Amino acid sequence: MRQPVIFWFRRDLRLDDHPGLTAAVASGQPVIAIFIHDETSQAMGAAAKWRLGQSLAALARDLGGLGCRLILRQGAALEVLSQVIDEAGADAVYWTRYYEPAHIARDRLVKSMLRARGIRAESFGGALLAEPRNLLNGAGQPYAVFTPFWRRLRSIDMGAPLPPPAQLPAVGAALASDRLDDWHLDRAIGRGALVVAASHSPGGAAALGRLDRFLDLGLASYPDSRDFPDRPATSGLSDHLACGEISPRRIWRAVQAVVAVQPELQTAADKFLSELGWREFAWHLICHHPDMAHKSWRAEWDAFPWRGDNDDAEAWRRGQTGEPFVDAAMRELYTTGRIHNRARMIAASYLTKHYLTDWRVGLNWFADCLTDWDPASNALGWQWVSGAGPDAAPYFRIFNPRLQAQRFDPDGAYVARYLGPPIGQGRATADGEAAFYRAIPVSWGITGQTPAPLRISPEAGRARALQAFGDFRGRAPK
Repeated sequence: MRQPVIFWFRRDLRLDDHPGLTAAVASGQPVIAIFIHDETSQAMGAAAKWRLGQSLAALARDLGGLGCRLILRQGAALEVLSQVIDEAGADAVYWTRYYEPAHIARDRLVKSMLRARGIRAESFGGALLAEPRNLLNGAGQPYAVFTPFWRRLRSIDMGAPLPPPAQLPAVGAALASDRLDDWHLDRAIGRGALVVAASHSPGGAAALGRLDRFLDLGLASYPDSRDFPDRPATSGLSDHLACGEISPRRIWRAVQAVVAVQPELQTAADKFLSELGWREFAWHLICHHPDMAHKSWRAEWDAFPWRGDNDDAEAWRRGQTGEPFVDAAMRELYTTGRIHNRARMIAASYLTKHYLTDWRVGLNWFADCLTDWDPASNALGWQWVSGAGPDAAPYFRIFNPRLQAQRFDPDGAYVARYLGPPIGQGRATADGEAAFYRAIPVSWGITGQTPAPLRISPEAGRARALQAFGDFRGRAPK
């Protein structure tokens, strides 16, 4: 028997359109499929870690259908890979490139050390539509503005998606493997796991099915309905993308295929694909600017007099600001692991502008609570909302939560889903409200019997933010 090749799964937990796995199968060597629970996955937030466990279980089932066992090991990646190489006599390790700074540093070390041992170590694309090192502007520099980036991205040939392997020449039956349950990936999310689970269908097959349903039922109305959080108008693919259960190229090509037979959907398709483009843009930014999740893109904004963590921020986390649209958004986060994008922007603006709280406080909370946590998109979103990020807008953006609610939740359906009906309309508990009470820590002591008091009015919050910005702008470096 030929020496086996190790395929090291990370956040690419699928079989479909998988360049690295396809290359491993094409080598003709037996394949060892492994996932390593190392410091990068151990550092994930509670909801993302729970979602990872669900995805790993689905991948193990899919691999099992091909006669391949998913090996689970815990520890430093280089040490674990070296152990498996020695145990199985493998002569190569393949993996998919992932562009979070901690992963890049780890992967460079792993590749260097394995090659020093005479082991083939090869990384492959597949997490993004284009490699960040290849998509540069005319001056050979990374893009810093979305519009030219998007124009350039749309011009390249993405290639055709790859089919999943029909068979997998697998080995590994004798290799030791951890039990997924023993990793307790659901421990940090606590009693919220059962609540959040109702909003998720993990796995590659579920992701492809969700894409098909969206293209059939949602794409046509997407531009007009996507900003209304009470409508099922978005694709719902964010957590599948975050876990790598579906590739961005598969989505891109599927949308193009629909437009080829229904050209009247071109405008809707362009709008939807531009959101995929924003995800891509975020990853290219963080690849070239690895401090983006910790430092302001515009360096002068680190001198802005942000408040650190504070009582207002704690009320925001608990959905107790007294501002209904904001509180509904934070309750949606805690009960589903996701927030509708419009509500996400309003909640983030409220924390950073009305409460003048450092955007990193919000970034860290989202990282702990989002099942679709994406470190690049999370960082770009928070920097964009706060004003510290790569944003061409020449003004200090402050969203008014009440005007936003009037426009995008005109009948109050979204707010009522998570906060219950308005006072005076009875007190029957709404489904989302009841789920929130089941999910939150008992120590919060929130029963819903008394509405949270408003901590600051929209007008006062706006005035305070504008005053702080004016003072800052007067002394900020040119």
